[in-house]
Amino acid sequence: MCTAATYLTKDFYFGRTLDNTCSYVEEIVVTPRNYPFHFRKKEDIKSHYAMIGVATVMDDYPLYYDAVNEKGLGMAGLNFVGNAYYSEKETDGDNITQYEFIPWILGQCSSVKEAKELLGRINLIKIPFKDNLPLAQLHWIIADRNEAITVESVKDGLKIYDNPAGVLTNNPTFPEQMFNLNNYMSLSPKQPENCFSDKLPLNTYSMGMGAIGLPGDLSSQSRFVRVTFTKMNAVSGDSEAESVNQFFHILGSVEQQRGCCITTNGDLKLTIYTSCCNVDKGIFYYTTYTNHRINAVDMHKENLDEDRLIRYPVINEEQIFMQN
Repeated sequence: MCTAATYLTKDFYFGRTLDNTCSYVEEIVVTPRNYPFHFRKKEDIKSHYAMIGVATVMDDYPLYYDAVNEKGLGMAGLNFVGNAYYSEKETDGDNITQYEFIPWILGQCSSVKEAKELLGRINLIKIPFKDNLPLAQLHWIIADRNEAITVESVKDGLKIYDNPAGVLTNNPTFPEQMFNLNNYMSLSPKQPENCFSDKLPLNTYSMGMGAIGLPGDLSSQSRFVRVTFTKMNAVSGDSEAESVNQFFHILGSVEQQRGCCITTNGDLKLTIYTSCCNVDKGIFYYTTYTNHRINAVDMHKENLDEDRLIRYPVINEEQIFMQN
């Protein structure tokens, strides 16, 4: 259960929440241009675009959850359980595993347009990183400052959808999520007028009544509606501080509090981290459930011509500023 969004002020921002029952030792990972990416069914890529994002590193390999590259392209994978399908068979195209997908796209593409060209040749295959590590069932959002797409690998093939909302959550499929927005087209940040009946003296008695009906539960379909409404109506200044602050407020509208969503196994879902990257500047911001302070890593302060991963541990301890 996660939510991803794009946001454009003077700069372009891309980020997501990761909602889970536990952490998998995520780190902020910069992959420089000369780190060699090894692929199961494709030749190695020894030189590529640099990227930064959140990943679990295993055997010196970054298993990215979300990342952006130095050219202004962002990509995130979100749970798509029950609908995601990876092929058992190889084809004449590019046979790429699920965990290789983000490096494959961000390492070679500078825009959504270029990503679409690669996607036309991709076959996502069913090979896990390790035998004891099940493949995550995902779909993806890929975005630059001009457009966004959703990519879903399902039983009848790889589907690529234009994503005018610039938002992604989980099930159902993306076309169903977009169609569901029709049910909320009457919502507004403005005060409503009485359309119920001109024979009844109905009046607003509180601010915010134009958004009555906006779903407040934690289901993926409701989060899609709520974060889209929030994003489309959010107003921000153009400065970095104003833009980053507003982006965290947008994703804060779908934050999950521990104890409000309990799995069938009795585990508690919560928002492990929230990310926001200034894609134009390569600055990766994040907060965690236990640390509300906004932390940042600037990829351009690193040597991007290196051949090794640059890793920063996620700071989870709450940092409270005492004023007296």
